[in-house]
Formats: sequence, C-alpha cells, structure tokens
Amino acid sequence: MAAGTLYTYPENWRAFKAQIAAQYSGARLKVASSPPAFTFGQTNRSPAFLSNFPLGKVPAYQGDDGFCLFESNAIAHYLSNDALRGSTPQARAQVLQWVSFADSEIIPPASAWVFPTLGIMQFNKQATEQAKEEVKRVLAVLNQHLNTCTFLVGERVSLADITVVCSLLWLYKQVLEPAFRQPYPNVNRWFVTCINQPQFKAVLGEVKLCEKMAQFDAKKFAENQPKKETPLKKEKAGKEAGKQQPQQQQEKKEKEKKKEEKKPAPPAEEMDECEAALASEPKTKDPFAHLPKSSFVLDEFKRKYSNEDTLTVAIPHFWENFDREGYSIWYSEYRFPEELTMTFMSCNLITGMFQRLDKLRKNAFASVILFGMNNSSSISGIWVFRGQDLAFTLSEDWQIDYESYSWRKLDVDSDECKTMVKEYFAWEGEFKHVGKPFSQGKIFKKACATEDAHAKVLNFFGSSELLPENKKVVYQRRASRSACAPGGATSPV
Repeated sequence: MAAGTLYTYPENWRAFKAQIAAQYSGARLKVASSPPAFTFGQTNRSPAFLSNFPLGKVPAYQGDDGFCLFESNAIAHYLSNDALRGSTPQARAQVLQWVSFADSEIIPPASAWVFPTLGIMQFNKQATEQAKEEVKRVLAVLNQHLNTCTFLVGERVSLADITVVCSLLWLYKQVLEPAFRQPYPNVNRWFVTCINQPQFKAVLGEVKLCEKMAQFDAKKFAENQPKKETPLKKEKAGKEAGKQQPQQQQEKKEKEKKKEEKKPAPPAEEMDECEAALASEPKTKDPFAHLPKSSFVLDEFKRKYSNEDTLTVAIPHFWENFDREGYSIWYSEYRFPEELTMTFMSCNLITGMFQRLDKLRKNAFASVILFGMNNSSSISGIWVFRGQDLAFTLSEDWQIDYESYSWRKLDVDSDECKTMVKEYFAWEGEFKHVGKPFSQGKIFKKACATEDAHAKVLNFFGSSELLPENKKVVYQRRASRSACAPGGATSPV
C-alpha cells in the first residue's frame, strides 16, 4: 500500500484527484498544504524541493520510501488500486482515454470561460462564446456515453470518473446554471452521484451547484491587477527646482495628517480563515464554556502531527505539553463488528461519524483505525477530548453515533495509554489487543479551506508558471500567506 506526502496549495483541484484516489484505495496520504510543511512560492522554489521535483510544480508526491512523482495524473494513478485503474486491458485503456479527454477537451474551454468570472483574466466576448460552445460539445459527448452507463468505465467508480469530475468541478460551481445544464441529464445525474460518494465528500466537502451563471466582474479584475509604481520625476536644474512654497508644504502636511486620522486601528490579532468562518456563524452557547482554560494548545499539536514526523516530533510534543487536568484520553471500539462487511463500507461508517461531529473538531482529536479485511474486521480508536468526561453528551448534535461504540477512559500515566497513543497516532505497531492486521485509518481534526480568487485560479493551473507574467508574483505572494492551519492529513475529514 502506497504511503507518502502530497505537496500542494489549498483547494487545488489537481490534487483532489490524488486525494480521492487515496480515499478509495486506502493509500496513506498526508497532505502538506500550509506552513511550515509547505508554502507555495517558497518551498517549491527551494533547492531541496527542486532536487526531487525539477519543475517546481505542484501537486508533487514523495513516498515514505523516497519515491517521487510530479504531474497530477501520474500521482493519482500511483495512489489508485486495480479497481480504479481498470481490471482488464480494455478497461485500463478506457480509463486513460477519459483522463486524456479531461486534459485536452475540458480544461481549455473551462479555463477560458471561468477565469474572467473570477476576475483573473480580461473578458473577451468572442473567446467566451467559443468556450461555451466547446463546453456544450464536451457535455453532449459525456451525456451520450452516460445514457447507458452508470459510470464512465464499467459499473463502479474509476480513475476516469475521479479525473473528469475534478475537471468539471469549477464549471458546475461557477457557470453551469440550471438552464445551461438542463439538456444534459445523464451528465448531471452522474456528476451528483459521484460528488455524493463518501470518498469524494471526504475531500471536496459539500459541493454547491451553480444557481446563476457568474459574469465578468471588471471591479474584481481591476483589484487583482498589480499596482504600477510611478517613476520619480527628474529634478529640474536650477535654484527653483527643489523648492516648494511654504503654503504648499503646509497643505501637504495637513493632507497627510488627515490620512493618518482616517486609518483604522490595526486589529489586536488577525483571525485565520477557520476562525473567521466560525465567527460568522450564529452565536451559540459553547458546550465547553464551563471548563477552565487549558495550557495544552491542541491546534499546535495538530500542526505538528500534520506537518512533521509523528514518532520523533508530534508524539513527543503531545506528551511534553499534555494537560492532564484539562484533557482526557479515551479508547473506543465499535460494538457491532459482526455487522461490518466490505472494508470500504466500514470506512464510510467512520467518515460519516466524523462529518456529523464537525463542530467538535476544535476541542477534540482522534485516530480511528479499521483492522482486518472484508467480512472480518473491527473498528477502534484513540480520542483526545477537552475535559474529563465524554464530550458527546454536551450537545445533542454529537450523540448520533457515539452509542454504537464502547468507551473506556485511559490512565494517561499508564504504559497501556502510552503504547496505544503511539500505535494509533503512528498507525504502526503490534496492536496486540486487536488481533487483526491494520487496514486503514482516519484522522479527526480541524479542517479548513480558502476560497479567495487567487486560490481559484491556481485550482485550474498546475502551477503559477502558467499564469501571465504580470500575475505570477501577485499570486505567489498571496498563496504564501493564505494557507489554513493546521495542514491536511491522511483522510482529511
């Protein structure tokens, strides 16, 4: 089973292909998309990165064994299993056909149409109208093919579906309004089916389809343009050249003073994207408000876990900073292992629980593992909660799944607890208490995504190198400070 790290910037649709493929295959994939593990425009220009990936483009993959790959389709192929790649020579060829179709037939017109609506390219009516016609042709081809097929190749999701869905993603989100997509019911049915698969949802989240076709925004385009600096005028020769009348000097000082008065006071502390999103939600009572403040910064541990070595950095940091009074550690085990059949369905069970506990992420961390194989498996995990009691009872929204598990509070000073934390956090060890081999695991932690224009343009380009020259520096600079913290992890749900 492949295991390694995917380097990318946040919300990169090309990286989505590899992430979704890993969700299906069970590949152990860590996503490095935020500092300190990866800063777009800096890390990918460093000598160490370029020694492995000479083009400096992302996504880029480095296996735990040192094996390196660039180009998103190659990475997605490597992280797939035989079912995704195609089980017969004919199926494998068809998968390759649709992957090539996405790159050559979908991406060019999608870019020409969508970029102006994001304010990152000047609007050209002729080019946009031509792109719309090409998109119609592409959708007609897909609609005809899907008239008698559930998926693009065979009757199950393959790498062909993953690639084409990711290539169509921003079309469906930005410009394919209901009237435009109505003539292609088979494509719409297939697209919605795919994005609602648990493996897609774990990566893409909830995809909102376009309700009204986005148009070119001249104001947004102007804002995205780099400001031109006015060159200093040469001073005139002579005695009068450098002089300024006292009255003019006084007026200039008064104008500068007024500008200073109008400047708002800087905020005490800048919120990251996740905190801003939480702040915009309707205020509800904090279930943990009754607990005293803890010295253990859970988010800092999550950053260490996501971006640095688990055994040598993250786990030592955990024990060095763990607050025994403010947090507790629990062992959970699924109570009905006899009901577990196919492993992918068992993984969906874990993913579903994580999604329903979304608002608990700020005050909890968990590593939940599926052991065994089809029709002979078990689920267990280690959970870290704020406080000394099970957190699920603090909110009705969190009580849907937890009764399906047995829960046991661990003595944080015991050897049993130390061993379990090490094995479950690192996904390796003897797991003597289980009696089944490791199959795959999922991490419950904070997730976040950026949605501004520079991220959207990079979602289409494999690298900022494909941007016009006057935009490269702007987008590289913005990307370097837009990442969410903490970074992604394997099975980022």
